Amino acid sequence: MTRRIAIGLAMVLTIALGLGSAGSARAEPCCGPITPAGERLARFLDGTGVDHLWLAGHHVDWRTGEATPGARETATHCSAFVAAAAERLGVYVLRPPDHSQELLANAQLRWLRGAPDGSGWRSLPDPVAAQTAANRGELVLEAFENPNPRRPGHIAIVRPSEQSRAALDRDGPRETQAGETNAVDTVTAVGFRHHPGAWVPDGGGGIRYYAHSIDWTKLF
Repeated sequence: MTRRIAIGLAMVLTIALGLGSAGSARAEPCCGPITPAGERLARFLDGTGVDHLWLAGHHVDWRTGEATPGARETATHCSAFVAAAAERLGVYVLRPPDHSQELLANAQLRWLRGAPDGSGWRSLPDPVAAQTAANRGELVLEAFENPNPRRPGHIAIVRPSEQSRAALDRDGPRETQAGETNAVDTVTAVGFRHHPGAWVPDGGGGIRYYAHSIDWTKLF
């Protein structure tokens, strides 16, 4: 009897240690270190002024995010912000005048799906790959096309982060965005909360991810 009890305790201890190791692994940074290029990307995003530019309810200059004269409107400007940021980084994504600001996020995702050869864009399979690429200093977009073609989708820029795998699975990559609420640093679950089905924990929603390298030697 004593021997059976000892064996049972040993098994329980082994299982507990295994679960502890798994928990520790999920608490470690999920997606590699932030490289020097990733640090430059983070500083660039911090300096965009998106917390007070590209504000919802105003007509804006898509390049600067500044409000232009005219009546207030209901539009948000996630896609204009992405277009402006990409242009500053030397990367083309669909933008005015090639497409109007109206329903531009939906159109940007369609364009990314069929981006021409030589455009430099590539599709990423999941949120882990998206966060990893951003940590390396690549321009990573996360985008959702509204299933109602008359309603806006949403698009944002993934920002470098050393968050844990548990946090990533729960809330998605860290991101910078304009939209219903502008944010320099938030999580996908919050940024896409106005779009049902976009973010689902563990990355099972309708968001798609695309990455493009940045030639930092030619910038700033």
